[in-house]
Amino acid sequence: MFEVKKPEHINKTLRLPLELVRRLEKVAQDKNVSLNSLVIQCCEYALDNLDCANSSNEN
Repeated sequence: MFEVKKPEHINKTLRLPLELVRRLEKVAQDKNVSLNSLVIQCCEYALDNLDCANSSNEN
């Protein structure tokens, strides 16, 4: 039987610099995606490409 799956989400409030938001909004508009989708993709990309050797020293 077909089962519709709903991804789990949580709402968070973040304070971002105005110029960063403007840049993100421009890219989202140019690429025809939502701002939310773009931010998720940017965060996932940054985390996937994080230099783990440096990040382990910061903890």
